[in-house]
Amino acid sequence: MDYDAARSRAQEAETGLRLSEPVSLASLQRHLERLRDRKIVINPIEGPTDKVCGLWFGLDHMDLILHARAASEVHRQQIILHEFAHMILRHEQDTVSAEYAGTFFPDLDPERVVKALKRTDFLDELEVTAELLADRLAARIRSSQDRSGGQPGNFSSVFG
Repeated sequence: MDYDAARSRAQEAETGLRLSEPVSLASLQRHLERLRDRKIVINPIEGPTDKVCGLWFGLDHMDLILHARAASEVHRQQIILHEFAHMILRHEQDTVSAEYAGTFFPDLDPERVVKALKRTDFLDELEVTAELLADRLAARIRSSQDRSGGQPGNFSSVFG
């Protein structure tokens, strides 16, 4: 595993996005929807997750990110940013079986679930690069909040 190469790919990918300030999770989602010309829907995983933090499903008409219930908003954001990073880095999804799709979508025709990407090895080069890019995106979001006077977790809008 070449960590320097992974860091360079993450930096190049972030630069290539040409994000305009301020950057937030919502603005990043809208930016990716425009670039990909597809809607991105983000939902928590209902029920037990069995070691799965996040999943990216390519449906026939949209991208769906499912995330495990997180202990904090920052953790939830990191899971989602990791899945966004896979999209940005153009990591290929695998075709999923109808049985696997049925685990997460019992009421959906399995034919509509086309592909999925899920973590299987945390030390895999694709996963490391995606996590490095997710870290860079999280830093951009924090930096935008600092410049705009915002508080992590949106405390300012809640407490004034």
